[in-house]
Amino acid sequence: MKPRPGFPARLPSSAPAPTARGKAAVVAAHPTARESKAPVLKPKAVHVPDRRVAPTGLGMESQAVRASMVRKIQAQGVTHAGVLAALQAVERHRFVDTALVNQAYEDTSLPIGLGQTISKPGVVARMLELLCQGRAEKLGRVLEIGTGCGYQAALMSHLAREVYTIERLKGLHEKARDNLRWFRLPNVHLLFGDGMLGYAKGAPYAGIIAAAGGNDIPAAWIDQLAVGGRLVAPAVTAAGRQNLVVVDKTATGIVRTELEPVLFVPLKSGVA
Repeated sequence: MKPRPGFPARLPSSAPAPTARGKAAVVAAHPTARESKAPVLKPKAVHVPDRRVAPTGLGMESQAVRASMVRKIQAQGVTHAGVLAALQAVERHRFVDTALVNQAYEDTSLPIGLGQTISKPGVVARMLELLCQGRAEKLGRVLEIGTGCGYQAALMSHLAREVYTIERLKGLHEKARDNLRWFRLPNVHLLFGDGMLGYAKGAPYAGIIAAAGGNDIPAAWIDQLAVGGRLVAPAVTAAGRQNLVVVDKTATGIVRTELEPVLFVPLKSGVA
């Protein structure tokens, strides 16, 4: 596999990726000695727990809340251990608006702005299981079409060594950047650009997954898929319905499998 491209990346007809904000320096103030020549007491070090460690309380941050969601998804037939572990690890409520946070762990899609939605956890789990099917180890380099609010990218960070995710709507690209900053995921790279073109600089990909459905699978995606790789995306089939489609790229050609009906937002070209 060729080396990953440098970042920030510049895509055709896209704006330059923003630079990360610098960390603010923390300056400790030391007390001065009193005129009575009392000894100066040095402040004791205070242990601050790593905020990335999941709390175990009873609110939205509770592991028990996510465990309940994972059990429901298991009951739907998802069995891949890595996918289930990722669902348990990633806090979905951090990707939804405050007004909808109480619905974050229900198996429902929710609006995230600009006419887009965060997909049902069950649908996300189904697609990720298809992407990882037959693989116990992590995938190599993967590409996500449609970053949205960043939830699926966060899940994929547990399932792949490198995640490239591209979003055509600048507002959502920025929202995903803000959401993902809290998780500090060094293997996730956000791109602003036309997802229908894929991202050729990062190809070939072990897996490609799309969160929007078009009339067919764009040829650029198949071209950027590695031999032995798999693509999972919604697409309109010959019957005129939108179905989940799996494309496997083998040494002898392309194998396309059409699965159950789904309902995703339409795949569009260009940026906005």
